[in-house]
Amino acid sequence: MTDSVSADQLTFVEAGHAPARRIAVRARSGGAPGLFWLGGFNSDMNGTKAQALDAWAAEHARACVRFDYSGHGESGGQFVDGTIGRWLEDALAVFEQFCTGGQVVIGSSMGGWIALLLVRELKRRKTKASLAGLVLIAPAPDFTEELMWKGFSREARREIEEKGIWHRPSDYGDPYPITKNLIEEGRNHLILGAAIDVGCPVRIVQGAQDPDVPWQHAMRLTHRLPAEDVVLTMIQDGDHRLSRPQDIARIIAAVAEMSL
Repeated sequence: MTDSVSADQLTFVEAGHAPARRIAVRARSGGAPGLFWLGGFNSDMNGTKAQALDAWAAEHARACVRFDYSGHGESGGQFVDGTIGRWLEDALAVFEQFCTGGQVVIGSSMGGWIALLLVRELKRRKTKASLAGLVLIAPAPDFTEELMWKGFSREARREIEEKGIWHRPSDYGDPYPITKNLIEEGRNHLILGAAIDVGCPVRIVQGAQDPDVPWQHAMRLTHRLPAEDVVLTMIQDGDHRLSRPQDIARIIAAVAEMSL
C-alpha cells in the first residue's frame, strides 16, 4: 500500500432533515478515478463484493467510498422506515461530502437503481466529482414495482394495503418487512419507462440463474441506455449474489476497465 492510501476508518455524516439520519461511511483516500459503492436492499458495506473492491482500491492506490443506507448495517434509523427516495438522499449526502475527481459508481441490485437515480440527480447539481463510469451488478431499477408489487400474491398485496406492512420470506435470512410506503414512494422514482441518459460508460454484470433479478430485467435496462459504450456480461451459472471469486474477478475487471 502506498503512502497516499490510508486505511478506511468509520465515520458518520448526516442526511435528511427533521431529524437528520446518521449515515455510517468508510472512506479510503487515494487516486482517481475513485470507487463509490452502492449496496443492495437489506445489505451492508461489509459484504463480500464491497470488501473485495475496497481491497482492490487499496492495492491500486485508489480512493474508495462505501456506506450503509439508513436502517442498514452501522447507520442509524430503522429499516422499516426506508424508501428509495430516502436511500437516494443518503447516497447523495455521502457522495457530495466524500467524492472529488472522477468516480466509478458501482451499484449492486437495488444499488444499481440508486446509481442511475444518483447520476440523474448529479446532473442537476454542481459537484466536486465527475463520473468516469457505472458498473451495475444484477441491477434492479424499478424493483419495488416490477419485481415486488407485480409479483406479489393477492394475499400479500392485501396485507400491505390493509396493514401497511408484509414480512416477505427471504433465502438470505429472516423475513424482511415490505411496507406500503416503500411501494408507493418507489413509484416516484421509476425510470424504465423512458431513455436513461447517463453520459458515461456502463458495464452490467448479470447472473443468468438469478432468482431475484431475472436476466430479462437487465436486458430491459440496456434497451433504455445509450447504444454506445454499454456492455452486458452474462454469467451463465451466476446467481444473484455474484460473490464467488470468479464473479468478483469479472466485476473488478469491469471497474479496472474504467481506469484505462
